[in-house]
Amino acid sequence: MAASLWLRGAASGLRYWSRRQRPAAASLAAVCSRSVASKTPVGFIGLGNMGNPMAKNLMKHGYPLVIYDVFPDACKEFREAGEQVVSSPADVAEKADRIITMLPTSMNAIEAYSGANGILKKVKKGSLLIDSSTIDPSVSKELAKEVEKMGAVFMDAPVSGGVGAARSGNLTFMVGGVEEEFAAAKELLGCMGSNVVYCGAVGTGQAAKICNNMLLAISMIGTAEAMNLGIRLGLDPKLLAKILNMSSGRCWSSDTYNPVPGVMDGVPSANNYQGGFGTTLMAKDLGLAQDSATNTKSPIFLGYSKKDFSSVFQFLREEETF
Repeated sequence: MAASLWLRGAASGLRYWSRRQRPAAASLAAVCSRSVASKTPVGFIGLGNMGNPMAKNLMKHGYPLVIYDVFPDACKEFREAGEQVVSSPADVAEKADRIITMLPTSMNAIEAYSGANGILKKVKKGSLLIDSSTIDPSVSKELAKEVEKMGAVFMDAPVSGGVGAARSGNLTFMVGGVEEEFAAAKELLGCMGSNVVYCGAVGTGQAAKICNNMLLAISMIGTAEAMNLGIRLGLDPKLLAKILNMSSGRCWSSDTYNPVPGVMDGVPSANNYQGGFGTTLMAKDLGLAQDSATNTKSPIFLGYSKKDFSSVFQFLREEETF
């Protein structure tokens, strides 16, 4: 069962763009009053659950954008707000010399950079290319080599904090690349995050993110197991969560992202596990961690592939009507 779910999850990851939830259309023009005279356009590729609010925060800080997403509907509200929308990553590179990519998988990143209509087809010398996707560190290193051949700079800068932090501009960025370019990257990343940390050479940002998400997955499983056990022993889930969060078992999964429905508001467990970090993507990240650690591709199962990763609680509850 685990193996088959992993295979289905992997396939779902490749189709993630086509199924992800779109934020409700809003009048971006109303929230993005800016003086653009001193700021040159920034390219942004990938407007999913994370990329959409990240791009909006760049707008709020006065940066005009050159936008591309594989699904045109994702660009609609940006076009209506007056941003440039183009038809390929290559066109983004033609119009902007600073580009941020936010994509679901290594395959998506390779296509965006090296594909037939990729960034490298029209990238300008001296351009700064920042990839905030969570992908295999070895892919980041290979992309950096290809970018360097074109006279441009590549940095990996994956994020942590989830959709809520993306919306509020409080993401944590883990940055790998040439240290001399870090200040230029931080200028942009600081518009979208409250923590921008230099990790070392290209690939170290991905390494830090993979380690973080491995720990996050472990803590979510532990929180779900503890909550499930307590409920079966007759404890009220809100009371149990309160006790855990004032005791040594406290963690982000218990006090900020509790997996039990009814314990917290504003988290996926309060919304049928919709709108968060998909289990498919968490499984992908765990696969990256496992590949990096053991150079194998063992299957990883965590909850329900189409739900937020905190849905592991429901798996433990053995609720089949999901």
